[in-house]
Amino acid sequence: MQNRLETLESILERLKFSIKKNGLKNSKQREEIISVLYKNRTHLSPEEIANEIRIKDKNTSISSIYRILNFLEKENFVTTLETDKNGKRYEIAAKEHHDHIICLECGEITEFVDSNIEEQQLKVADINGCKLISHDMRLFVVCKKCQAATQNHSH
Repeated sequence: MQNRLETLESILERLKFSIKKNGLKNSKQREEIISVLYKNRTHLSPEEIANEIRIKDKNTSISSIYRILNFLEKENFVTTLETDKNGKRYEIAAKEHHDHIICLECGEITEFVDSNIEEQQLKVADINGCKLISHDMRLFVVCKKCQAATQNHSH
């Protein structure tokens, strides 16, 4: 588990190696998707990624974005987050581990890191005689803004 952020250059180097290993041709688009996600430091939908890339390359098709995202996920360059509200969202996998709070009303995603939760999960796995490989914790909430909006409507 690395705690510092990997550089974009180092991720793209690993990508080149992975593309070779899979016998694929180099494609600018794969690098562009990684760059968009890296620079945004946030969770983007395939549509948002496509819109970013279309600024530079008008002929970007959403189907090729989906295809590349599947490849990048399989090769552990990106991770997906199912938010229920609006399908899969993607982020760079190189970030340090964090969990997610997702508002069920507006779909906003907040990242958090809690060392107690991390320790607790290791303990639970340990007590059960298991070795923890990974975990995914999502807290589904109604955020402050949405709570306020609901209260305003009920008066």
